[in-house]
This record gives sequence, structure tokens and C-alpha cells, in this order.
Amino acid sequence: MNRTCEQRLKRFLAIVRLQEEKREAFQQVRRMREWVIQAEHILDGSWASRPEEISNAEVGRRFDAWLQQLADGLQANERTEDERVRLGHLHKVLSHLRPGLVQCYDLSGFPRTNNDMELSIRASKTRYRRISGRKNWNGYLLRYGRCVVYYEWWAQQPNGLRLLDDRLRSTPPQRWRQVRQTTRLRQREQLNRFRFRQQPRSYLAALEDRWIHACCT
Repeated sequence: MNRTCEQRLKRFLAIVRLQEEKREAFQQVRRMREWVIQAEHILDGSWASRPEEISNAEVGRRFDAWLQQLADGLQANERTEDERVRLGHLHKVLSHLRPGLVQCYDLSGFPRTNNDMELSIRASKTRYRRISGRKNWNGYLLRYGRCVVYYEWWAQQPNGLRLLDDRLRSTPPQRWRQVRQTTRLRQREQLNRFRFRQQPRSYLAALEDRWIHACCT
């Protein structure tokens, strides 16, 4: 056996030895991956034999059952500490996101994947840039918030702007005030978050000044 073959054999044996040492870890990863695949199977609707079977209610029912199974599985005796930590984090994140994960199935044309959502956002950005001539749409987004997407949807419908105008004219004044107050609160939250991310030191200093002023008055 020449030197090259010996080196290749040593590398191969090292790989086999490493795989044997990590066998249990690989098995844990496979078991945890299976939970993720199950969630994907529920959300992508591949379980349905007909499109009309897919709805917010049915997907939500299946997803809630899966979350409960995951929560029960975390308490199983054969579950390792590593699996409890990682699967527990998965359960926490998906439970928090659950309300928004099952809202796209009753609306045709609603983005269902992250890639579709990014393409939709990019289209809204492009349209605003063409209208305004600006490269950055942060000011527009901070001012109008989620109304941006609402308007974009109506603009894409046949006679959408006219229908939107009719809908707004028929809105009761009390309902309009409620929506306006909610929108202002959301806008304030977005603006504070934007200011903190852009200039955290200045934002914190302003908060301290306001706190000192409030305590002294």
C-alpha cells in the first residue's frame, strides 16, 4: 500500500470514528427535524386531497393538535435535556407566532411563504419609489404603517380605488375614530422602535430627561 492510500484510509477511519462518536447526537437531530417536518406538512396544506379542504379553521385545528403533542412530548422520559431545550424553544416560538401562521388560507392571493411576502413587499416599495422618486420609503412606512399594504391591495383590484372610496364613505364615524386611534398607537410604536434602532443613545437620553422632568414636577 502506497503512501497516498494510507493517508486516504486514515482520513476515512477518522470520519467513521467521528460518526460513531456523534451517532447519538445525529439521532437527536433527526428526531427534532421530524417535528419541524410535521409542522411544515400541516402549514403547506399537502395533507389535503382537495383545495377546499384547506381553511384557517382546519389548519389551526391541526396545528394546535401538533403543538399539544409537542408540549406532551417534552415531558417524555426518553427525551434528553438537549432535546427539551431545543424543542421547548421551538414550541415557545411557534406558540407565539400561531395567531399569524393560520390567517392566509381563506384569502386567495395572500402570500403564504416568506419568499412570497418579500416579493410582495418589494413590489410595494417599487411602486412607491416610482410615484415619489425617492429611494427610501421609511418615512412613508412610518407615517402610514399597515395602511400601505391595505391601499396596495385595493389598488390592484378592478375598480379598487372607487370601491375603496365607497367603503370609506359608508364607514360609521365611531368605527373610524376607533381605527384612527389604533393606527396612531401602532404608528407611535413603530416610530419609537425606529428611533431606538437608528440612534439608541439619543433615544435613551431623551427618555432619561423625560423621567427627570416627570419626577420633578
